[in-house]
Amino acid sequence: MNTTIDQSLLDQITQAARLGGAIALDYFRPGQKTSARIDSKEGGSPVTEADHAVDAFLAQELGRALPGAGWLSEETIDNPLRLSRDLVFVVDPIDGTRAFMSGDARWAVCVALVERGRPVAGVVHLPAMGQTFVAQRGGGAFRNNERIAVSSRASLSGGAIAGPGLMLKELAATGMEFRAEPRIPSLAYRFVRVAEGSLDAGLASTNACDWDIAAADIILQEAGGGLTDPHGLSPTYNRPATRHGLLGAAPGQLRDELTAILRRSLGRAGQT
Repeated sequence: MNTTIDQSLLDQITQAARLGGAIALDYFRPGQKTSARIDSKEGGSPVTEADHAVDAFLAQELGRALPGAGWLSEETIDNPLRLSRDLVFVVDPIDGTRAFMSGDARWAVCVALVERGRPVAGVVHLPAMGQTFVAQRGGGAFRNNERIAVSSRASLSGGAIAGPGLMLKELAATGMEFRAEPRIPSLAYRFVRVAEGSLDAGLASTNACDWDIAAADIILQEAGGGLTDPHGLSPTYNRPATRHGLLGAAPGQLRDELTAILRRSLGRAGQT
């Protein structure tokens, strides 16, 4: 049986994301380097004390909102007990840490509630931009309490597409004409831009993790779009491995076209 996500729980999740964003804003300096201490994680990617502070706050608040739910966060040591839970919070305290560190406002606090591998509620909150994207299964998608919907474009040709530079270069080499959107550092923000209709597609190279995409995924779905891989499949979450391969976000009517683009890109990668 599917769990009903009532308005009270969604409001609690949204409020937690907003309060977590307020914590991060204390360290954010528009156009300047963050005041937060910066460290390096294993593998060399940066993490700040703001990431950790938001993570600890969300773990506490969301644990109160839904006791017994599992927990998966970029900044928390993974606990395999999450795999035994039907409901799991999937969290990125700051998606776009490098943007946050450099004073770029395009970073987000991301919270998804996943049930049996699929997102059922999600919040992507951009504190420095004053935007909050929210969705729950069957309830529509909203930005700052206004309903949003994907683009009605009939073809990706001529549309606005955002993604890694190499993927956009490869797409242009096919002869397809499109407007390349300047780099968007937060993957969640890239995908909710598709949900709101200001982008026609968003691309992601390999190694996006559950916490990067789960919240944006349900927002996309409720706005009339979704994520696809080169095989036309949607992501599944809360598995032992949290990383994903090539992904794209698009309106429902453009899913097959985007899947074909990703399949060609995967084929070229296999030849190198």
